[in-house]
Amino acid sequence: MNLRITSLLLNIAHAIDHLMLLVFATAVATIAREFGIGRWEDLMPYTTGAFVMFGIGSLPSGRLGDLWGRRAMMLVFFFGMGGSTLLISLAQNAWHLSLALGVMGAFASIYHPVGIPMLLRHTSKPGITIGVNGMAGNLGIAAAAISTGFFIQYAEWRIAFIVPGIISIACGLLFMKFAPVENGAPAKRTVTQIELPPATRNKVFLVMTMLAITISILFNFTTNGNGELLKARLPILVEQPALLGMLLAVVYGLSSLSQLAVGRLIDRFPLRNVMLGIIACQGPVFLLAAFSPGWKLYLAMVVFMALVFGSIPFTDAIIARFVDDSIRSRVSGMRVAVSFGVSSMAVWALGPAVKAAGFDFALLVLGAVAICSLFITWQLPDERSIRKASAAHSPQAARAEDRPM
Repeated sequence: MNLRITSLLLNIAHAIDHLMLLVFATAVATIAREFGIGRWEDLMPYTTGAFVMFGIGSLPSGRLGDLWGRRAMMLVFFFGMGGSTLLISLAQNAWHLSLALGVMGAFASIYHPVGIPMLLRHTSKPGITIGVNGMAGNLGIAAAAISTGFFIQYAEWRIAFIVPGIISIACGLLFMKFAPVENGAPAKRTVTQIELPPATRNKVFLVMTMLAITISILFNFTTNGNGELLKARLPILVEQPALLGMLLAVVYGLSSLSQLAVGRLIDRFPLRNVMLGIIACQGPVFLLAAFSPGWKLYLAMVVFMALVFGSIPFTDAIIARFVDDSIRSRVSGMRVAVSFGVSSMAVWALGPAVKAAGFDFALLVLGAVAICSLFITWQLPDERSIRKASAAHSPQAARAEDRPM
C-alpha cells in the first residue's frame, strides 16, 4: 500500500515539476504589463535562469540521489518547490522575478534524476511506468495552462504560483509519512545490470545525450511558446486568457496520451524501431504547422505536441534498459544537465527570435531540429547487436539472451 501511495506521489511530483516551470510562460504577457515592460518577448529571457538552473542543478541532484538517498532528496524537492513558488509570488520587478525563478529551477532539477529512478526501482514494466509518469508530467503542463488562465482572468497571476506551491508542500508531508525509508543509498547496492562493452556503452550514451538535447529543444520551445503562437494565429484569444488556457489544456491533455501508447510499445517492441517511427513524423508536421492559419494551426499543434510528448520517454527508457540502478540518478542527472543546459538557450531565444523573424520561421527551425533527431536516432545500435556485444563481453549477458529488451 505504501509503495502505491509513494508511486502516486512521485507521479504527482512530476506534474508539479512541469506545472511550476510553465506557469510563467502562460502568464508572461500579463506579468510584462504589470511590470511596465512593453512586449512579452522582452520579458521572456528573464526565465532563462530557471531552465539553466534546472539543467546545471541536475548534476548535484543526481549525485546526491545516489550517494545520500532518493527519499531525502524528494522531500527537499517538495518543500523547496513550495517555498520557491511562494517567493516568486512576492516579486516586484523583472529581476526579482528572474532570481526567484532561478531558485525554483534549482529545486525543480531534483525530480528527473531522482524521482524517475526511484519510481523505476521496483517495476517489471519500465515502458508503461515511464509512459504513465510522462503523462502525469504533461498533465501538469495542461494544468498550468488552464489554472493560470483562470487565475489571471478571475484573480491575479501571483495566485497561479501560490496554489501549486501549497499543494507541493502538502504532498511533501504525505511523502514523508508514506514513502518507505531506504535501506542505504543506491550507490551502495549490489550491481545487477548487464555490463555493456565500453565501445557500445559510449555509443549508446552519446546517442542518448544528443537525442536528449534535440528533444528538450523541441519540448522547451513549444511548451513555452504555444500560448503566444495561438494568440498570434487566433487574435480573438488575446483578451480571453481563460479560453486560451482551456485550449492549451486540451492540446496538452490529448497529447499526453501519446506517452501511454509509447510506453506500451516500448515494452513490446524494439526500442530503436519505436523511436524511429515517432521521430520520423515530427519534421513534416512542424513544416505543415508553419504554413497553417487559425484553427488549422490548432489542429496541427495537437499533432506535433503528441509527437513531441511521445518522444520524451525514449531517453529514460534507454537509461532504464542499459544503466544499473546504483548509478542511474547520476547518469540521468548528466543527461538532464546537458540537454536542458543547451535547450535553455531555446527559451532565452524564444522572445528575440519570434520578435525578429516570426513564428513561421521558428516552426521551420523546429522542423529542422526534428530531422536532426531522426539522424541521431538512426545511430542507436539495434537490440540484436547490443545483445551480441554484451554476450561477448559478459557471461551474465548471455543468460539474458531470451529476455525481452
